Amino acid sequence: MSVLERPEAVTLRGKPFTLLGKELQPGDPAPAFTLVGAGLVPVTLDDSAGTVRLISCVPSLDTPVCSLETKRWEERRSELGDLTMLTISMDLPFAQSRWAAANDVTHAMLSGHLHRQFGIDYGVLIKELRLFDRAIFVVDRDDTIRYVEYVREVSSEPDYERVVAAIKAL
Repeated sequence: MSVLERPEAVTLRGKPFTLLGKELQPGDPAPAFTLVGAGLVPVTLDDSAGTVRLISCVPSLDTPVCSLETKRWEERRSELGDLTMLTISMDLPFAQSRWAAANDVTHAMLSGHLHRQFGIDYGVLIKELRLFDRAIFVVDRDDTIRYVEYVREVSSEPDYERVVAAIKAL
């Protein structure tokens, strides 16, 4: 089966890159996934069934913008009510755990390192780099995507206020 390619869908420091997979839209069902969490434990979308989910995809926690974004989401957790917060990158689970401990981040870090299909299903896999694009998905209690933001320039941050408004609307 061929994978949809979206040439020049994103840029990194102005250089265009191809995203694999279709661009998801509000109203689409959230694709099921299996990723690797802390302690090499498999984590699925169903593990947080019945909750609102904030899924933040980042290229690598060991880069300044990804680190800043992930720490900002952690800082804003208390204002977002009862939700499951997931940060997903291609970093190895060991690196994610090390980074989280060093930065006092306690929400779930999930690795797509073994499961690139997540990147294709969510339309965030950068073909040329085998990293995820910076993207945000807000998924409601019924597994429907209610907000999507694919950050066009990978080195930019998402629109935090629009994401927060989408979460609070649920």
